[in-house]
Amino acid sequence: MAHYSTNEPIYALATPCSPSALAVIRASGDGVLALLAPCFTGRLSGRPSSMAVHGYLVDGNGRRIDEVMVIKYEEGHGYTGEEAFEIMCHGSLPVIRMISRMLESLGIREAERGEFTYRAFMHGRMDLTEAEAVEEIVSARTERAGSEALARLSGAIKAEADAAKDEILDILASVEVQLDYGEDDVPEEWVFPADRVDNIISRLSMIASTYSSSRLYSHGASVVLIGRTNAGKSSLYNAILKENRAIVSDEEGTTRDYIESDASIGGIPVRLFDTAGIRDGGGSVEKEGIRRSMDLMKSADLIVYVLDGDEADDYPDDGNTLHVRSKRDITGLDERLSFSSLTGEGLSDVIAAIKEKLISSDAELSSVPHIDSERQLDALNETVAALKDAGKAVPMGEDVVAMYLQSALSSLGELTGEVTNDDVLERLFSSFCLGK
Repeated sequence: MAHYSTNEPIYALATPCSPSALAVIRASGDGVLALLAPCFTGRLSGRPSSMAVHGYLVDGNGRRIDEVMVIKYEEGHGYTGEEAFEIMCHGSLPVIRMISRMLESLGIREAERGEFTYRAFMHGRMDLTEAEAVEEIVSARTERAGSEALARLSGAIKAEADAAKDEILDILASVEVQLDYGEDDVPEEWVFPADRVDNIISRLSMIASTYSSSRLYSHGASVVLIGRTNAGKSSLYNAILKENRAIVSDEEGTTRDYIESDASIGGIPVRLFDTAGIRDGGGSVEKEGIRRSMDLMKSADLIVYVLDGDEADDYPDDGNTLHVRSKRDITGLDERLSFSSLTGEGLSDVIAAIKEKLISSDAELSSVPHIDSERQLDALNETVAALKDAGKAVPMGEDVVAMYLQSALSSLGELTGEVTNDDVLERLFSSFCLGK
């Protein structure tokens, strides 16, 4: 790990670098409290851990820098597990810069991205799934994404992994008993515990199946509205946004290029696109708008094809298309998915249908923790694959079964970070924000 180390003190601004009422600067490492003491007028020694102490920060000449509160953390009590402190100062940019210079003059270097959480992981304060949840909470775009990340931070994934690990270890122990005896000395015939293994596979597979929905809630989806000219795309666009963002007119070809806005559909952050109406003819500008709309559709998570009332539906459905009819107040199409932009009738049904199309029902599992990491998904899938291989290997002998069970344990270790390498850690923690 070229950019991370645990043998020198570090500091970082933990709040946004912008003028504010307060700012928080944190530092961690062996001896940081003693390093700070000469530059802080408050008394830190003899005070209990996690106590806030009032005082002034001063420079090497004794000149006051700012009036602050300092929270001290003795080894084993703070976020990183190391001796640490947090300075709550005024959120003035010049003050923050002066404090930063003061800390560097004391031999405390500026931290790399994610270095505090890296140290927390290395000191056993959290496993790798909990460490990932820290950044997921910070970057959460919806309440659901935040609550799911908080569950992971509380150790929900680790608890599942530990339970699976205990089961696999128990099964492996029974296999190794057979291997420890000679062929004529085996105490009893061993039977592969298929039901127990299937239960582990089922549970881990359920957790893995939550990945798609979690990614939707945290990273969002692109939804593209398409249809012929005057089909009602712009009306639906405005109705979902609850504002007159797109121009609505009886004149064909009003939308010459696509427009886009952020929206929330059933709690899912969505990038919503209104596109140029599809038709033959039109000028060169309109044709270019249609071409761009077609390109946009190729990368869409969902295409909503809007039809003008009783218009014939001849648009193909390749699995990610939702067909919606407009002008419900005129046509009265109660039996089909439709809406009225004038009365709002059917709009809630359309929004619910969009959400249902975006997210598969089997991913809405409340009985298991949800994952939002491709790394975690890969580790879970590898564990499941190894357990399935263990069952298939029974005719080959207990030694082969044991090998696959060991492989499953190794994959679980990669999930929690018990088994990992520096490249994985550096790639993971370097994506964090500064101060975390």
